[in-house]
Amino acid sequence: MANLTISLEESIIKMARVRAIQEGTSVSAKVREFLAEYALGNDRQSAAATAFIEAARRSQANSEGVRWTRADAHERPYPDSATSANTASATSLVTSDTASASGDAVTP
Repeated sequence: MANLTISLEESIIKMARVRAIQEGTSVSAKVREFLAEYALGNDRQSAAATAFIEAARRSQANSEGVRWTRADAHERPYPDSATSANTASATSLVTSDTASASGDAVTP
């Protein structure tokens, strides 16, 4: 096995050592792993992104070209109970204030 000398900031080396210890490995092992993947052209993120794009292209989902609006994306089938309570509370306050201003009596 050949040796390689690299220059890095001392703070980076210290952080790398701590992380390697936490992962039960060494900085040398992590550098070896990275360089082996790099040399072989194994870029896991790029491979994952390519696989995702290929799967999306093969997918039959939305094959009819249906488009969604922003409102569709945020549509809720059932109102949230907390939101309903807040809305009812706010409605009664507005009704009370409006009635008070007009002099009408309000029954809750």
